[in-house]
Amino acid sequence: MRDRIFALMIVIAMPLAAQPPQGGRGGPPQSPQTMAPVDLTGYWVSVVNEDWRFRMVMPPPGDYQGVPMTPAAVKVADAWDPAKDEAAGDQCKAYGAPAVLRVPEHLHFTWPDERTLRLDTDAGMQIRLFHFGDWKPPAGPPTLQGDSVAVWEFPRGRGNAEADSNVPPQGRGSLKVTTSHLKAGYLRKNGVPYSENAALAEYYDMLKERNGEVMLVVTIVTTDPQYLREPFIITSHFKKQANDAGWKPTPCSSRW
Repeated sequence: MRDRIFALMIVIAMPLAAQPPQGGRGGPPQSPQTMAPVDLTGYWVSVVNEDWRFRMVMPPPGDYQGVPMTPAAVKVADAWDPAKDEAAGDQCKAYGAPAVLRVPEHLHFTWPDERTLRLDTDAGMQIRLFHFGDWKPPAGPPTLQGDSVAVWEFPRGRGNAEADSNVPPQGRGSLKVTTSHLKAGYLRKNGVPYSENAALAEYYDMLKERNGEVMLVVTIVTTDPQYLREPFIITSHFKKQANDAGWKPTPCSSRW
């Protein structure tokens, strides 16, 4: 654990620069898939090492510890009723982009095309699409997963470093995703709300531990002028899997 935290501190402290696709001399620009400094594709499983009592069991009504809620948010959360959500077909409200990576689950990353990274979750069967480049979101109502724009970030001076087995993933770069146009949902299962005014910034960092395990640390920053007094910052950890062992698509649930 100490090695993981130390490695993450190095990543955070290292100055990063967003890198536009660049080709070789006279060559065409590289696609986001080709220039990826780390390979997120494949299967990952949650490692729940923080906020266990909010993530592995159903938090009781009124237990909002750690969330910088406004009075308006407390009022909404105090009125939470999972039966009403179920009756309204809103049992996925705790599976929106700001909270879905807090659910114990498996992840599956793929590239449906070279400018779009897709993330599937087995818990809640949610799909997130991370769009690179000058992608423009289509018109329509807000959604639980919102509209996500992605960019690779590289350590300054390194540029688009070639993948090198001698360079640990934490030294190559990371993925930044910003998400807006969100449908209102819950930050926690017990009705802690975020509004349609919420915005999300996520940082995906890969780490390799001394035992050879590859970890994914996702730092999640949610801002919401309506329901949060300050940014709500959390991290979720995942371990790389060799295959789809344990992958079990499960519908959303308002309760555990």
